[in-house]
Amino acid sequence: MKQAVKELRAEKAWREGWTGKGVRVAVLDTGVAKHPDLKKRLILFRDFVNGAVRAYDDYGHGTHVSGILCGEGTIQREYRGIAPQADLISLKVLDKNGNGHREQVIRGIQWVIRYCRQYHIRIMNISVGSVKEGNEQDQKLIEAVEMAWDLGIVVVCAAGNLGPKHYTITAPGNSRKVITVGMSEEENNWYSGRGPTMACVCKPDLVAPGSQIWSCNAFYTGNKNYYCKKSGTSMATPIISGAVALLLEKEPWLSNVEVKMRLKEASKDLGMERNRQGWGQPDIPKLLRL
Repeated sequence: MKQAVKELRAEKAWREGWTGKGVRVAVLDTGVAKHPDLKKRLILFRDFVNGAVRAYDDYGHGTHVSGILCGEGTIQREYRGIAPQADLISLKVLDKNGNGHREQVIRGIQWVIRYCRQYHIRIMNISVGSVKEGNEQDQKLIEAVEMAWDLGIVVVCAAGNLGPKHYTITAPGNSRKVITVGMSEEENNWYSGRGPTMACVCKPDLVAPGSQIWSCNAFYTGNKNYYCKKSGTSMATPIISGAVALLLEKEPWLSNVEVKMRLKEASKDLGMERNRQGWGQPDIPKLLRL
């Protein structure tokens, strides 16, 4: 996480008192383990795969994503998440192999739509990508995230890892409404999904670090191996969700459209092709200052 924190200058926001406190984020993924960095952050868990009541993560992806978003850095501060006091709602929609049926993902999204006001959910993080766009079965997935967006939820989706060719943004990141996140590292541009979409929409919207990111390890043993490294647009996505949580703590009245435009205004051009980097990479102090 050090790289992401440094590049987006998150520590400056923390010094000014912005930590995402009180902002609730729904993470649709493989679940979440009872990691020391996340146990105080988790307020609700729902399992759309196996129907379990207690929180768990049998693949590890969701725990890693959640740590990037709101891990408290209890064991090692250098692995603190971008919004270390945001509230986490974990929805398990992927199985022990990291796979899932579209129907399970859609059920998770529909749950957020139904309960967003009851649980005050402001952000939905989807580090999940379906097959390359163009598959008609993905349309329901896109319609679901757009319904959530229309209710005012800030929906942040991964661009997918099918690059570097054009037209490789995965669903639901190919929705024109949601905030779609790719990876910023140039050396890894061979797999971060690229636009445009089939509808000629320029995607991703922006990028963040996603290569070799340290975060919470669901399978830590005893007092060892609390953290591990993973790479992909899945890791870049919660960095942006965390930045949005900081912004919404400071200015809770902002709409999701206003949040998206603020991200655009606060992003630095990295000199890459537009369909590779979108608006560029956000600078968190600038995001909070605008």
